[in-house]
Amino acid sequence: MTYEAQRLEICQVGKLLYDRGYVVSNDGNLSLRVAPDRLLVTPSGVGKGRMTPDMLVVTDLEGNVLEGDRHPSSETKMHLEVYRCRPDVQAVVHAHPPVSTAFAVCRQGLETPYLAETVVGLGSVPCTPSFAMLSTDEVPKSIRPYLPDHNAVLLANHGALTWGADLWQAFDRMETVEHTAKIFLNARRIGGAVGLSGRDVQRLHNLEDLYRTLREKTK
Repeated sequence: MTYEAQRLEICQVGKLLYDRGYVVSNDGNLSLRVAPDRLLVTPSGVGKGRMTPDMLVVTDLEGNVLEGDRHPSSETKMHLEVYRCRPDVQAVVHAHPPVSTAFAVCRQGLETPYLAETVVGLGSVPCTPSFAMLSTDEVPKSIRPYLPDHNAVLLANHGALTWGADLWQAFDRMETVEHTAKIFLNARRIGGAVGLSGRDVQRLHNLEDLYRTLREKTK
């Protein structure tokens, strides 16, 4: 993918986040690894539904601005922590989807294995135990324990964070987090929700290689 195409892709995903109602106003931020030590980062103070490619900022893995005339997102430290802890990750998405953010306000994760698709495609989504002050080192520190073994985390009283092998996977995981939160909420309203057994969860994990192969064939 060309550098120009990567910039357009971030703007496209930002627009989708806005259109889905996962962000409003200037909420949320996205980043994409474009070289081993370089990131494309969304700028501070710009709505994700109206970004243009020229607004994006290039930083190194220390957060230093290398290209662009705007300030990178104030939450860039959170993104940098993901990239430093997970060399396999190529993209990070942060948003405030209403239902999953409500779970974050209640400091409740989405960890019960209710859905086969969530077990295989997303995994459990924990919630950080306490609020971390925005734009400070508290935020990256709060997510650090969850990075090695998860694909998403809820930020207490804040929102949701997802990461992936590319920007679309990170976005898909954000969409799945919100969809899962809606199902959890409705299951609680109905009552009597039954989680999958440990045996069923293991059987689903055994299918992950097959699903991974099928995904690769569609690329």
